[in-house]
Amino acid sequence: MTSAGRRLAFAGSVAGASVVALDGTVLTVAQPTLQRDLDASFAQVQWTSTGYLIAVAGLLVFAGRLGDRYGHRRTFGIGMLGFGAVSAGIALAPGVGWVIGLRVVQGVFGALLQPATLGMLRAAFPPDRLRLPIAVRTAAIGLAAAAGPIAGGALVTSLGWRAVFFVNVGPALVFGALALAVRGRPEHPQTTPVRGQPKRPQTTPAPRPPEHPQTAPVRLDLPGALLLAVSLACLVHALVALPQSGWTPARGLGLGASAVAAAAFVRHERRTPAPLVPADVVGAPAIGSALGILVAASAALHGTLFTCAYFLQNDLGLDPFHSALVSLPLAALMVAAAPGCAVLLRRCGARRTTVAAAVVLALGILVLWRASATPVLCAGFALLGAGFGTVMMAGTHVVVQQTPVESAGVAGGLKQTAMNVGPVLGVAVAAACMSLGGSRSPLLVLAVTAAAGAVAGRALPVRSATAAVEHRAEGARSRIPTRP
Repeated sequence: MTSAGRRLAFAGSVAGASVVALDGTVLTVAQPTLQRDLDASFAQVQWTSTGYLIAVAGLLVFAGRLGDRYGHRRTFGIGMLGFGAVSAGIALAPGVGWVIGLRVVQGVFGALLQPATLGMLRAAFPPDRLRLPIAVRTAAIGLAAAAGPIAGGALVTSLGWRAVFFVNVGPALVFGALALAVRGRPEHPQTTPVRGQPKRPQTTPAPRPPEHPQTAPVRLDLPGALLLAVSLACLVHALVALPQSGWTPARGLGLGASAVAAAAFVRHERRTPAPLVPADVVGAPAIGSALGILVAASAALHGTLFTCAYFLQNDLGLDPFHSALVSLPLAALMVAAAPGCAVLLRRCGARRTTVAAAVVLALGILVLWRASATPVLCAGFALLGAGFGTVMMAGTHVVVQQTPVESAGVAGGLKQTAMNVGPVLGVAVAAACMSLGGSRSPLLVLAVTAAAGAVAGRALPVRSATAAVEHRAEGARSRIPTRP
């Protein structure tokens, strides 16, 4: 791939990830106003988020497989265009029923574009050059998530809830159209002669090569995709509803249906000749370990934020604005952790970096468990941001780097699934612990969850092959004597 193609893949990956992160945070701020303006019930407003989550979680892996077959840039372009168009439709919706239905459709397009943001990077960059693009992408996600509540609050206050859905329309349409327009354009050979060499004659432009060569088209495992979608959709629906309605027979039925569908999916994948999740992905210990760490870390973070929202206001008497100010170090350190993690991965390897970051995350939760003074609270949130930002960057890097390029879409879908299921699981655990007594009681459980991620990180590679080669090359260069 040419340097221009790499730049486009990089820009599209960052833009797509930022659009999705910003969408989720601004909607949270707009929900109370949306409820009043559309005369909706609390349950209906919750479904504007739940419907989206169910659609995304159920389709991410299959959407990644579509990218492996038809090209990540194409699925990214379709996903971005659809995401932006539906977002504009939500802003013009006449009632809450339309908002819920369009949010489900938006989740379908979100599932298309999210794995492609990682698949494009894997196809565009060699494994030894993935750290910096993934670091910038991770920092952009943290920045978008931090800016979302501020931008959303300003827009809702001045223009109303509909304005927040117009924020992503422009970037989504521009990058989606650009991705589809550039694809298929022929690449021209370099015609500028090198000094001292004769001019080469003009040649006929060669056709653009595919994103990654394949000997045979990827087969789509539709039964496996359906079973996985049912399992994840039932799981997410049961966990999302748990904090609001508590444990009910319906929640147990949903979790049971998820377990049955998951068992059927595993049985099907072992027997089918073309599984949805190839053996070189699901059988790799490093990838499985990285996915487990991402689930544990995201569950610990979001469960902690859910718990802190209550004890900061109910126990310590802070208003929402001051609570947000206290938690600002979380966003700042999460953004700063991404470039630092790229250096740590090169020097220390994935295992040491991720295990240390998970320990920092658990330590931050423990600090918040006992904190009451503002400086200590800020320190706890800073540790939380530094630990989670590093884990997310390192886990993403391992998943993308260790995956064969022909399965990059599936790996991206699995990674995004982990990042969607983890937060829902963490909030459900926090709500269940809070119902047993004590507004801070979930923090101990969540600290143990983060520590479990550190234990799982011991299955990660000590040092990647590319990092070892770079380290040896640096050592060799340092031994070359300079000319006098």
